[in-house]
Amino acid sequence: MKNQTLSTFSKVVLFLCSLLLIGSIFVPMWRIELSAPQYPEGLVLKLHATKIAGDVDIINGLNHYIGMKTLHTEDFIEFKILPYILASFGVIAISGLFFAKRKLLHIFFFAFLLFAVLAAVDFYRWNYEYGHNLDPNAAIRVPGMAYQPPLLGYKQLLNFGAYSIPDIGGWMLIAVGVLLFLAIIKEKKSVSRLDKFFGILISTCFLFSCSGDKAIPIKLNTDNCDFCKMGISDGRYAAEIITQKGRAYKFDDIACMANFGKEHQEMQIKAYYVNDYAKENELIRAEKAFFISGGTIKSPMHGNIAAFSNKSEAKAFKAISNANETEWTAIIEK
Repeated sequence: MKNQTLSTFSKVVLFLCSLLLIGSIFVPMWRIELSAPQYPEGLVLKLHATKIAGDVDIINGLNHYIGMKTLHTEDFIEFKILPYILASFGVIAISGLFFAKRKLLHIFFFAFLLFAVLAAVDFYRWNYEYGHNLDPNAAIRVPGMAYQPPLLGYKQLLNFGAYSIPDIGGWMLIAVGVLLFLAIIKEKKSVSRLDKFFGILISTCFLFSCSGDKAIPIKLNTDNCDFCKMGISDGRYAAEIITQKGRAYKFDDIACMANFGKEHQEMQIKAYYVNDYAKENELIRAEKAFFISGGTIKSPMHGNIAAFSNKSEAKAFKAISNANETEWTAIIEK
């Protein structure tokens, strides 16, 4: 490869990358949000390049009961070296403006990519060790239970929902990676590759946005209704909500799900699911289901609503149960 001079576009990218890299040192890079009934406003753990912040004391108190190590900034060498790594990358980016060689741009991009992979591996290791290496003498012990937070996305940990996402600094570093990649493509002057990249990027974003709304199977005689707190034993009437963050709320009655939604109107709901009455514990999208209510239908919490994926099956059951047809919009707005 010839060591050609960088274009103006790539120089601008390097300048922006230097600002983003150095700026990321001063803002939180990652956040882990915890939600539970006893903490309606939630708890937040913020990971900066130099420290752990947020509701650290409260989370440490909770961790003590289940045998997890308490979190202290001084226990992590990462907080000592990470600011220097990011500052070094920022200086290299600035240096690229003066040397202005394509070879330097490629080396910089792959070095940054390697750093991102190693950082993700280290974060996973950190989560794994804290979630699995528990004190055997802890006050609360659940055999076989681990408390490893998700690397990215949502995970249920006992009665706590844990949501792990980039914070301002994390998005700044993601922007650095994207900008460097675009600069490399631009230097190669390969429009087709650039188009392909945007196609892949859009497809990935679409898949990612859809992946979080899949129904989570309800475990009969194990899961409890998130509205009435009763055990879910009859799957025919079960229902489920998936939030924008990917958390699942489960219900033993379609009416419980509707009432839960009304009581939590601030919640960003991504999908509603109801069980197909004619099938064994199979959740279907509520807006595509056919509903009947009343008559001889007797659901656990007296919502008395049954859902079907097949219209003819719904009509047949309506006839034998002396029930009435109803619409999903009527149920959710009732």
